[in-house]
Amino acid sequence: MKHYNDRIRDLRENRRLTQQQIAEVLGIRQQVYSKYELGVRSLPIEHLTKLCRFYKTSSDWILGLTDGKDKE
Repeated sequence: MKHYNDRIRDLRENRRLTQQQIAEVLGIRQQVYSKYELGVRSLPIEHLTKLCRFYKTSSDWILGLTDGKDKE
């Protein structure tokens, strides 16, 4: 099972986006976002929410609680 850090990296890479672009969506520095993807730093709930809206996916999928990627 993939961890959320792997899933947010996959979402970004599948859309050919940079860490800098996603950091700008979240209003943070690229270095902070990089630590989310590496699993060094926990993803705050407000950033999880923004990523779900941006990628149009469910938090359950990002967190690995379901295999369904789309929002219901």
